[in-house]
Amino acid sequence: MKSLHSLIITISLLMSASLWQDFNTVSAQTKESVKIYRFDKELFQLIESRSTQSEARIAEVYPEMLATLGKGVLNMQSPEMPGFFDKLVNFYSEPTLNGLYKDAINSYNTIDDIEAELGNAFALIKADLPNIQLPTVYMHVSGLSQNILAGEQTLSISIDKYLGKEYPLYQNFFHEYQLRTMTKEQIAPDYIAGLIMSEYPFAGNENILLERMIYEGKIKYIQSRAFPNIPAHKLLCYEETGWDWCKNNEGPLWKSIISRKHLYTPDQTITSRYFSEAPSTFISDNAPGNIGTWIGWQIVEQYMKETNTSVEALMNNNAQEVLTKSKYKP
Repeated sequence: MKSLHSLIITISLLMSASLWQDFNTVSAQTKESVKIYRFDKELFQLIESRSTQSEARIAEVYPEMLATLGKGVLNMQSPEMPGFFDKLVNFYSEPTLNGLYKDAINSYNTIDDIEAELGNAFALIKADLPNIQLPTVYMHVSGLSQNILAGEQTLSISIDKYLGKEYPLYQNFFHEYQLRTMTKEQIAPDYIAGLIMSEYPFAGNENILLERMIYEGKIKYIQSRAFPNIPAHKLLCYEETGWDWCKNNEGPLWKSIISRKHLYTPDQTITSRYFSEAPSTFISDNAPGNIGTWIGWQIVEQYMKETNTSVEALMNNNAQEVLTKSKYKP
C-alpha cells in the first residue's frame, strides 16, 4: 500500500447475473486465505495489565500497527516518543471508552465469517486489479474516531464502530442515517474501500463536484464487484426506498446539477453537501444523503458498459474522460 491514510469511509450496484456467475466461480476456486490479526485484543491486554512486558510484546509483534494507531488516533508520530505508552493507556482507560472497548472485543470474539467474506472479496479484487498489493489485515478500537487505518502494508478496521444500530452508546451521538453504517455487514465492504482508497488515493480537486463524484463512483463500482450478493442500496447504506427515489429521479437530479452549475464550480461548501450522510434536503425533502456518490456510481457504471474497459484502466482515467465516454444522459 502506498502511503499512510486515516480514512473514514462509507461504501456502495450489482452487475448482470451472468457476469457475476462467472465471478463467483472464480472466487470459489481462488479464494484468498485471510487472517485478521487481533491487534485490538493484544492492546486491550496491555491496557488492563499496564505491564512493561506487554509493552515490549506489542511493540515487537505489531510495530507498524502501533505506529499507525499512534499517528491516526493519538496524534503521536512514533512509539519511540517519551510517554507514548502512558498516553496510550490513559486514552483507553477513560471509563466510557474502556466500556466501549470491552463491548467491541466481546461482540467480535470470533470472526471466522468476516475472514471468509473478506477472502472472497480479495479474490474478486485480484481478478479485477491483478497488480494490487493485498495488505496484512488487523482490527483495532479507536473510540469512534478513525474507523479505518491504512499503512504501508497494513489495513485495520475499528470494530467499535460496528456494534449495531441498537447499541445504547450510539443513540447519544449518531443520527438514524449514520446508524445504518454501523453494523457488522459493513465491516468487509469497509475493508475493501480502505484498500482501494489507499492504493488509488484521490488526486483531483476535492472542491470540484465532478472529480469527487467520479472518484467515489469508482470506489463503489469496485465494491459492488467485490460483493455481488450484497444489494446495491445496502452497499451505499441506503434504505431501499432511498435507492428507489434516486432511480426514479435520476434525470431530474442530473439536470438540477447542470442547471445550478455545480458540476465544475470549485466551491467546497456546495460540493461537500453532495457527500454528506445527512438527507440531501437541498435537492428534495425525499432525497437520501451522499447523493454525489450515487450519481458518480451511475456514471461509472455507464462508462464501463460503453467502453468495455478494464477496471485497472478505469482507476487511472480522469473524471472528465469517464463522464464524456460514458455518454451519461439519464
